Amino acid sequence: MLRSITTTQKTCLKPLASTMSRAFFTTTSVTLEDGKKLTRTDENRAVEYVEPVSGAPEELLERTVRIFTPSKPATQSGKFGTRHWRVEFDILPEGNRWENPLIGWASSADYEQAMAMKFYSKEDAIDFCERQGWNYYVQEPKRVKFVKKSYADNYKYCPGKLRLIKTK
Repeated sequence: MLRSITTTQKTCLKPLASTMSRAFFTTTSVTLEDGKKLTRTDENRAVEYVEPVSGAPEELLERTVRIFTPSKPATQSGKFGTRHWRVEFDILPEGNRWENPLIGWASSADYEQAMAMKFYSKEDAIDFCERQGWNYYVQEPKRVKFVKKSYADNYKYCPGKLRLIKTK
């Protein structure tokens, strides 16, 4: 049986890795007769549009953003930095890009393409884009399925050409 239900608004100071962003959420606690306490985090957030009061220029609202998870770097064996979702503005075809004559770096007059935001989940990123009034598309990550192999498979007999190439 149910003893009590309490809903509290909590501000959780969970900064994302290497950022100063914070996550805010609502939790509901249910206390049962046997004294057990169940806690649930509310995932449903009301969408509040902020474009009339944000002060952002109109051309910012016309841009499309991409929501994606970064891929694993080829030079590293770990998967650090691939478990969060990022929001970035797409690069404009007429983005006023040029090569810097002094250093040779690629330069751009598009200040929005350099902005990237990190989120814990895809739903958080979508909620943020909807609140800002931005057009967005979600680029789902490609999951690679590895087949478990045995080291002995390298030396198995198979009719036909040799699988191992001899150098001497």
